[in-house]
Amino acid sequence: MTGTADTQAALSYTSYLALDELLEAQRPRSDEHDELLFIVIHQVYELWFKQILHEAEFLQESLAAGRTAHSIRTLRRILTVLKVVVAQIDVLETMTPSQFTSFRARLDASSGFQSAQFRELEAVLGRRDERVFAHYPEGGGQRERIAAAMGRPSVFDSFLKYLSARGYDVSCDRDVTRPVEPSSELQAVLLKVYQDDGGPSVVAECLVDLDEGMQEWRYRHVKMVERTIGDKTGTGGSSGATYLRTTLFQPMFPDLWAVRSQL
Repeated sequence: MTGTADTQAALSYTSYLALDELLEAQRPRSDEHDELLFIVIHQVYELWFKQILHEAEFLQESLAAGRTAHSIRTLRRILTVLKVVVAQIDVLETMTPSQFTSFRARLDASSGFQSAQFRELEAVLGRRDERVFAHYPEGGGQRERIAAAMGRPSVFDSFLKYLSARGYDVSCDRDVTRPVEPSSELQAVLLKVYQDDGGPSVVAECLVDLDEGMQEWRYRHVKMVERTIGDKTGTGGSSGATYLRTTLFQPMFPDLWAVRSQL
């Protein structure tokens, strides 16, 4: 008992949050004032991506079990985090193009395209695109996590299980390694969900909010890149804004958008 008490007494705000390690994790490669801001914002992004992945796992468990209230609460938390993630772009945009250029060369081959957690999040939501593996060597842990996410049911697959658990006639046996394709049969079920106007329709609307939030993130991201580097080649040799524009307005959950013209 004494050892436990001593351990609890020794725990502090600093040690619990590992602040010594956290605050030493920013290592600018230049003396430029704005590089610290760039590092901090991207590290915070990664922390939020970690939290969203954590919430998404719980969301899928709740959906598969048919738990409406838990699913809605978790979706709303994810949406709130996404709003914070998007709002951080406002802070990044306080940095002018010349300020970014002052340390940009120090980034070498590093690029936001290499964010394995964001790629994993895309896969959890349903994206299936093996081209993303170009940034990750075979046998590496990051590649394995992305591949694992692409090989298991996505959030939308869990939503289908949720609808089935709530009594709707939906098929849950699709190939989860393939992208979600629009389905007229599923849209007919979703139309019934919206007409019933119960808990499942609220879950569906929260998923639309999530999809819209991801699209908002993509739009704000591409505009930030455009105002910072224009159409220059991105860091790490990426095509920068040119590539990012191709990702705009691509819904994760196409059936939830398509059914709206039938309501």
